[in-house]
Amino acid sequence: MRTTRPRVVASVAACVLLASGLAACGGESTVAQSAGPSSGKSITVYSGRSESLVKPVLDDFQEASGVTVEVRYGETAAMAAQLQEEGGRTPADVFLAQDAGALGAVAGRDLFAGLPNGVLDKVPPAYRDEGGKWIGVTGRSRTMAYNIDQVAEKDLPESVFDLTRPEWKGKVGVAPANGSFQAFVTAMRVEHGEERTREFLDGLKANDAQIRESNGQIVADVDSGTLATGLVNHYYVYELAKEKGTTADALEAKNHFFPNGDIGALVNVSGVGVLKGSGDDPGARAFVDFLLGERAQTYFARETYEYPLVADVASAPGLPALSSLRTPDIDLGDLGDLRTTIEMIKESGLV
Repeated sequence: MRTTRPRVVASVAACVLLASGLAACGGESTVAQSAGPSSGKSITVYSGRSESLVKPVLDDFQEASGVTVEVRYGETAAMAAQLQEEGGRTPADVFLAQDAGALGAVAGRDLFAGLPNGVLDKVPPAYRDEGGKWIGVTGRSRTMAYNIDQVAEKDLPESVFDLTRPEWKGKVGVAPANGSFQAFVTAMRVEHGEERTREFLDGLKANDAQIRESNGQIVADVDSGTLATGLVNHYYVYELAKEKGTTADALEAKNHFFPNGDIGALVNVSGVGVLKGSGDDPGARAFVDFLLGERAQTYFARETYEYPLVADVASAPGLPALSSLRTPDIDLGDLGDLRTTIEMIKESGLV
């Protein structure tokens, strides 16, 4: 596990997602009407996390605090772009993001207020901004889902780069339009450079990688035996088990966590930052505290199967401890440059 803190970057290729055709820049969103930053009794949250995932937590916060939460939902990159466009005029008090790159982009424009040390200290340094502008809420590890009837444990690859070898031809599912895959490729660029990343993408294409629209579809196909393996986030195996009314142990699909700090074992975070105009707002501060509290952290661990980042909150049963994972030494704030990543994915022919 790395111990350095994430560095902040100043840009995110938000609306380039729309131009690329890989993902919508805004899409359908629910917009909260607000004339400006709140005064404690009401806060406006720009959420890059989907309503189905986070609404229960927002409802719990409202009930526990008495603070009304108005929410605008949309793609994380679109929310980051909107905040950068609005600047100090934004009605948002809080940005709840799906990944660290978007948080780094907003922090790089000096739009976040600093968080108190007492809040920052709740999360390991690797999962928060070194300048104290944003903090991780949950962790999500990249894994390779595999079908236990098609791939023997002894044959599991040591590195994600191995998946371009002939023995994996036609056996690997990827979702190149998915944000988590794009963040993973961006991390590969940061860790291994443009040339090796391009070779990897070209190698996947040449090795007949099987294209899917989402991580969920990949895991479902792996479990059914339609696919042998696929690159996903760890929690999708657990989500499929929940859909089927069973446990992850009962599925044919299992998670393989790449060892030895391989880039295929990237742990990204969802996270939160408070906008500058709301830095002293008690409602915004209370919201951040709630996300890092036992109630919300337990919800994310037990209901969405993400890793809680606060000590003493247990992960979902069956998951290896986050501290036990050998993760790559990546500064998460450096994952904001999606433009080059998307261009490389398109050039490879994966989309």
